[in-house]
Amino acid sequence: MHLNNLRTGKYYSLRNHGETFEFQVVEILSREDFRLKDIHTMEYYDMSDLVRYGRGEDYLLDELRR
Repeated sequence: MHLNNLRTGKYYSLRNHGETFEFQVVEILSREDFRLKDIHTMEYYDMSDLVRYGRGEDYLLDELRR
């Protein structure tokens, strides 16, 4: 899945550089940056923070079925 397929209110999982994040898209900031809410910790962060160091070999973005 590509970043331009993300939709506000939907839930996703991102694996990158050995870390996995599960989040809800709260706001679209720009074409490839989004405000996210972690579904476990309820923290807010931006997609740009998760891909700051590029996309690792294990990069995988999937929609979560809820």
